[in-house]
Amino acid sequence: MDALFEQLQTADDSNWEALETEIWELWARSGSDAMDLLLQRGQDALESGKLDHAISHLSALTDHAPNFAEGWNARATAFYLAGELGLSLDDIARTLVLEPRHFGALTGLGLILEELGDDVRALDAYRHALAIHPQSDDIKGAVARLEQKRVKDI
Repeated sequence: MDALFEQLQTADDSNWEALETEIWELWARSGSDAMDLLLQRGQDALESGKLDHAISHLSALTDHAPNFAEGWNARATAFYLAGELGLSLDDIARTLVLEPRHFGALTGLGLILEELGDDVRALDAYRHALAIHPQSDDIKGAVARLEQKRVKDI
């Protein structure tokens, strides 16, 4: 994993997406087939819009595999989509304790903070994510949007 993050720092347009995909795939492996199945069921429920089912599967996952960062991150996404921003923030915090380089969780943190009107802290979260994943167009766009907004506010 360390090597992938090092490569992501110097990646160019030809390979950064493959590196990102490989990181996400590694994050999705808990080391247990049963836990991986719970994650997959939770993600499938999310994609189907069945938020209650997703939260149920992902809560079982975090209960049984509390050291699996992606379980917390997936549940944070489910809580966010269910409008439970406080619960989502709690799960993002757990994700980042377990995997401080989780650019997805940092981006989610920025998104929630931005929604809550805390643009300064949102920009900090996005910048932190960008430092880890400097090629992400989504993160670059969020940083640029908030930097431009700050300039207009001055």
